[in-house]
Amino acid sequence: MPAGIEGVLQRMRGLEAALPPRDGVAVFNRVYLRVTEEIARQVAAGVFADHRVAAELDVRFARRYLTAVDRAAAGCRAPACWRPLFQLRGHPAVRPLQFALAGINAHIGHDLALALAETCRVLEAEPRALEGDFDRIGNLLAALEERIREDLMPGPDALDIADPLTHLVGAWSLEAARSAAWASFRALWAVRGLPDVAEDLTERMDAGVGLVGRCLLTPLR
Repeated sequence: MPAGIEGVLQRMRGLEAALPPRDGVAVFNRVYLRVTEEIARQVAAGVFADHRVAAELDVRFARRYLTAVDRAAAGCRAPACWRPLFQLRGHPAVRPLQFALAGINAHIGHDLALALAETCRVLEAEPRALEGDFDRIGNLLAALEERIREDLMPGPDALDIADPLTHLVGAWSLEAARSAAWASFRALWAVRGLPDVAEDLTERMDAGVGLVGRCLLTPLR
């Protein structure tokens, strides 16, 4: 796995170069690459309260996505949250915006809570130490999500309300996914001394996020 944000960026750029542009994983990877490039710029500019915490969280977060990609490429079983994207990545009736949101759903809904818990454990920090930077990253994601929807939503605008894609993606909310991720992280942190409970909670979270991803990737034509 890559070390540091620059290592993460190199892996993502390698995937961008290797994957066909219409591949569902490639669509999400382009989105995530833009997010990570912006986070790297803000870490370097000192925007975050603690650049060490922000960088650690960003790398651990990205590693979960890259590990899932590697497992799928090796023919191994990926987490349930990622399986819909890997299974339907080449489906001709699934649109690019669906691929992008399904990837964001998997990464925010499942991976973020685990990355937050890992970061606290490794840095011996309490959840409140991450809350400010979590909100800053969330604001960045919200701005980028709006651009993603504009870039990938087909037109013309007059027909958008009649397009099933409008209704499908309108049912998913990044803000709700972020709030759920923070709540899941707090729950995982609270039961960190109870491995069986933490494992069960993680598995149920993974399965629930995977179900949402499957719905987001409903073929539309």
